[in-house]
Amino acid sequence: MITAGLVMLKVRGGILIGIIVTTLIGLVIKDPATGMAVTQLAHNDAGALQLVSLPHSVSPIFCQFEFHNILTWDMLVVVFTFLFIDMFDTMGTIIGVHQGAGLIDKGNDEIPGVEKMFLADSIATVCGACLGTSTTTTYIESASGVGEGGRTGLTAFSTTVCFALALFLSPIFLSIPSAATAPALIVVGVMMMPSIKTIHWEDYCKSIPAFLTIILMPVAYSISDGILIGVIAYVLTHAIAGRFKEISVPMWVLAVLFILRYIFI
Repeated sequence: MITAGLVMLKVRGGILIGIIVTTLIGLVIKDPATGMAVTQLAHNDAGALQLVSLPHSVSPIFCQFEFHNILTWDMLVVVFTFLFIDMFDTMGTIIGVHQGAGLIDKGNDEIPGVEKMFLADSIATVCGACLGTSTTTTYIESASGVGEGGRTGLTAFSTTVCFALALFLSPIFLSIPSAATAPALIVVGVMMMPSIKTIHWEDYCKSIPAFLTIILMPVAYSISDGILIGVIAYVLTHAIAGRFKEISVPMWVLAVLFILRYIFI
């Protein structure tokens, strides 16, 4: 309600202020399950409050590749699993954020420069893997910046600088509880919902796959699973209705691949 109130009152930086205020409130409110404060501040070995720390060395995980597994079935399964997850998570995020920002070309429903976005995401994924991290991909949290008015590459660059600083201020950022960040995503979700009005709800061949896509993303906790099931449902609903001409060849191929994915992976 704090974050929602600030956003409704059009307070500049309302989402960020909401996170900070909620984090501070968490210092005096205890979690019933643990009996500890919701916001846990970091302390050093001497028991003193710790606000700054040096980043750990990445040498133990840097370029630790298992080349002896590169031609195995397990490796193939892992590669295709991460391919689908990364590609469709990125696709869903890019579309959602651009719709929220009003940056989609309404003339042809295309996203300008989408190839560059996928290229940047791919490079980040490869670099992240070499550094031993989990997949570095495009995240839906970017929509919170769009909600505050971010529209250009300067927003992304500024965020990058803040992430670099966060390497040294990690004790502070790690103290922020999910109870403080979740409201930001809820408000962002509200900002993105108006785009559903463009769905042709009266055409069940399109509305059923769209509904499955929307509902499965939060239920399955995966953007990619929502999109995969949506594509399969789109092909099946049109095939059952006999509307084969509306199903393109790539959609048939994707549907078959996605079904095989759920069978074998």
